Amino acid sequence: MVLKPIILPTHQVKMSIAQTILPFKLAATDEQLTAHAGLAMFGEFTRAMGLAALVDHELPEAGSAKGYKPSAFVEPLTLMLHGGGRTLEDLREIRNDTGLLAVVQMTVPSSDAVGDWLRRTGQNALAGLHRVNTAVTRRLLKRGKVQNYTLDIDATQIVAEKREAKYTYKGEKGYMPMVGHLAENGLVIGHEFRAGNAAPASENLEFMQTCERNLPHGKKITAVRADSAAYQAEIFNWCEATGKTFAIGARQDAAIKSAIKIIAESVWVSFQDGEIAETVHCMNGTKKAFRLIVKRTPQNQDLFEEKVEPYRYHVVASNRADENATETMQWYARRGDTSENRIKDLKIGFNMEYLPCGTCAANAAFFAIGVLAYNLFVGFRSIVLGKDFERSQVQTVRWRLYQTAGKIVRHGGQLFLKVNQAALALFTRLRQQCALLRKEEDLIPQTS
Repeated sequence: MVLKPIILPTHQVKMSIAQTILPFKLAATDEQLTAHAGLAMFGEFTRAMGLAALVDHELPEAGSAKGYKPSAFVEPLTLMLHGGGRTLEDLREIRNDTGLLAVVQMTVPSSDAVGDWLRRTGQNALAGLHRVNTAVTRRLLKRGKVQNYTLDIDATQIVAEKREAKYTYKGEKGYMPMVGHLAENGLVIGHEFRAGNAAPASENLEFMQTCERNLPHGKKITAVRADSAAYQAEIFNWCEATGKTFAIGARQDAAIKSAIKIIAESVWVSFQDGEIAETVHCMNGTKKAFRLIVKRTPQNQDLFEEKVEPYRYHVVASNRADENATETMQWYARRGDTSENRIKDLKIGFNMEYLPCGTCAANAAFFAIGVLAYNLFVGFRSIVLGKDFERSQVQTVRWRLYQTAGKIVRHGGQLFLKVNQAALALFTRLRQQCALLRKEEDLIPQTS
């Protein structure tokens, strides 16, 4: 059915507008306003963290004396990603918000200039951005009392129809970055931007070792969780040699299937929607045997199809001792929250699903800045926002804090950010926390 537009006589149109229009009038003002006053609180946090000085210390300088410093590109991008921007064009919202820029004292290049910078210096800036991320995470970790951490690693696909993008094993064009999270606090302790055709199983041990090196002195990784891409003898041997426990998804090759078949029916016990049991296994190259935790779930049999296996299996290899199969499987399953869901926060919350450039190097630099924005958010939420926001995702913080309206007033040589009474107490508390953070030691590390 095709709906036809309703055409009313002129006098009826006027009457309808009069009955439904809201009772306000539009007018312009010369006052300096901002719709993102709460972003000034995040801007104060990055200032307290010494972000600009750190970026300028670690990244290559501009080619000419008139060029922008590296921080002039990185800081606005982190601010934009926190505010919900998705593309480089969204920098216009920050650049045109003169009220916000007056408060955070920031100069924002054009979106075209930022894109040119990413393409021009992407590869050269990448190592520096990794050092910036490491310095930020080390400082945040030094504040915590936790000494021993669980490392969760996972590769994630980013679909991108870009000039240099390659097809992934899922058959889509894009990239396959590797991300390592610390389960205890959600910080990304390591990341590696990889081409789409990179095998998820490649160089996993080297990646884990890099993550461990990124920790500050006195902190260490004592447990590792990963999917079946990390089912490798060299990883198991490294964990055993360095005193780490692990739970890693097992590839169901012929040896694994044979091991499952010899598990006696009497040892299977109920677990969730199926049953669970365990056995001992080893593979070529491992120096020590390990546990195989096996969960099986019944599969429906279709009368009109060939007979299928009665069970679907999920297998985890582990060296965790002094606990039963159920406890080990439950511990392994928690990586879904500490790794997979946090990768979603990075990709969706900070819009890393969209990469702006045609070259791999430029997109790698942009992704590194996205990781930096994410880690700064974890620190901002923990150190500054506190209990009221401790479980909040960035979307919630945008709604409750960043999208607060404010008015900028200059009086007696002083700059004032005026917000409503309800926000004033919160803003005051946040600024006090940033001031305490500012008093701590300089962030710039001794680089090797």
